[in-house]
Amino acid sequence: MIIEIDFNSEEALYMQLRNQIILGIATAQYHEGDLLPSVRAMAEEIGINMHTVNKAYHILKQEGFVRVDQRKGAVIALSSDKMRTLEEIQGVLRVILAKAGCKGVSKEEIHALIDEIYEDYGGF
Repeated sequence: MIIEIDFNSEEALYMQLRNQIILGIATAQYHEGDLLPSVRAMAEEIGINMHTVNKAYHILKQEGFVRVDQRKGAVIALSSDKMRTLEEIQGVLRVILAKAGCKGVSKEEIHALIDEIYEDYGGF
């Protein structure tokens, strides 16, 4: 997977990296058990600080997307904590749907957008 970081974005670099890896998992570019590049290799590959990569990997670990093996490094290991994930999604969606409602986006438009995004990820 090619990681693309936008150095002009207001989004923090570690969050961009985290998001790119999550998108890679969702689009089956990364699979359960795949090794991510070492912190040093990833930093060199995309031109960012090793501490930034380490922070992204740490967050991915906390969120249940990777586990860190002392010998192997960061390994894709999806957590089966579905209830926690649903609670997180609900919190984020509340704000997104409130913003959409304020701008006049309909329920049908939201559903169509969700269907389109699901299709982009192969319908899971």
